[in-house]
Amino acid sequence: MATLEQMLDVGVHFGHQARKWNPKMAPYIFGERKGIHILDILQTAILLDKARVYARRQAASNGSFLFVGTKNQAASIVRFAAERCQKNDRSQAHYVNHRWLGGMLTNWPTMQLCIKRLLELESNHERGGFQQFPKKEAAVARKQLARLEKHLGGVKNMTGLPTTVVIVGQPQEMNAVRECEKLGIPMITMLDSDCNPLLTDIGIPSNDDSIASIELVMREITKGIEEGQWIQKEGREEATIEIEWFVVEPTPVEKPLVIIEPPPVEKPVLSK
Repeated sequence: MATLEQMLDVGVHFGHQARKWNPKMAPYIFGERKGIHILDILQTAILLDKARVYARRQAASNGSFLFVGTKNQAASIVRFAAERCQKNDRSQAHYVNHRWLGGMLTNWPTMQLCIKRLLELESNHERGGFQQFPKKEAAVARKQLARLEKHLGGVKNMTGLPTTVVIVGQPQEMNAVRECEKLGIPMITMLDSDCNPLLTDIGIPSNDDSIASIELVMREITKGIEEGQWIQKEGREEATIEIEWFVVEPTPVEKPLVIIEPPPVEKPVLSK
């Protein structure tokens, strides 16, 4: 598990400019510095551990994961994370890092037909089949293969809907978020200060614009998946300490204590 010091070193705690924040993120914001929101690193550690444990349990139950991150800082990282998890089982981890196609999940039967076409073109190309086509047809086939590989290459081994979707850059991936919500697919999301924590199942308060920050969070989640894959492969029960999942509530603003002194008690006058 990443330490607080490691998280601070890579800037996990830096949010966006205060004027760009989402007020629903208030419980996860520690404060403000020079116009930049500072995320509560303690909650980050707790919720990142929660995400890792959840990922381990899902992987141990043979669940599948879809990593989604199409912005420049995240694209190569989500691909690497998915491919790392594919080493043990190619059908258990997938990614979308270019553009989310509408209906990727909600219109899955149509997507399956597109994936089938992609696999056919790949197989034909590997066998040298394009060389037998007329020049114009070969150019069209190569162009179609490149386009399908670009959009669907990360999900070509996906045989059904994923059991968990990992989101990096929620504001940019709202189409994916809405499809997951519609289908009831659990989400793990990196939550920067401009995100909505109500649109995810497990939110990790973290900087989703820093490459180093994204790498740290994705590394912890992939470790959880790999641990679960090992448990599933060995056929062993998960012998880990149960972790109590909770969210640290924001510290309430204390009102100044007003001390009301009782009126002085008049002593009775004794007559001589």
